Amino acid sequence: MPTALDKVLYTAKTHAVGGREGTGRSDDGRIEVKLSSPGGAGQGTNPEQLFGVGYSACFLGAMKAVAPKVGVQVPNDTAIDAEVDLGPTSLGYGIAVRLNITVPGMERAKAEQLVAEAHKVCPYSNATRNNIDVQITVK
Repeated sequence: MPTALDKVLYTAKTHAVGGREGTGRSDDGRIEVKLSSPGGAGQGTNPEQLFGVGYSACFLGAMKAVAPKVGVQVPNDTAIDAEVDLGPTSLGYGIAVRLNITVPGMERAKAEQLVAEAHKVCPYSNATRNNIDVQITVK
């Protein structure tokens, strides 16, 4: 049973045509992308790249949100390198994600605590939990 939202804070509205060889855009005009298949000859991005950027940005936001609870401040140069795998499964196709997180200047134990707390509240983490393989590493 999916977890229902208590309240809608924001609704992203997008439009895509043409699938992996098409285009996508947001209703507010802030994003407009050409799409291409992974490894293909096209000039566009692919859904896996967009997912990696989205998950990374969301996770960084979650880190900032939980930082006071952990008693730290997230350094400005904190970075997440995401790797999103695409491959066949017994049900069709699926993805797996690796988030490699760098928190410069923070004690490793504190960085790991921060990441663990962020993983509990990040919307992408909650959406993917028990659905796909997600590995999170503090570098």
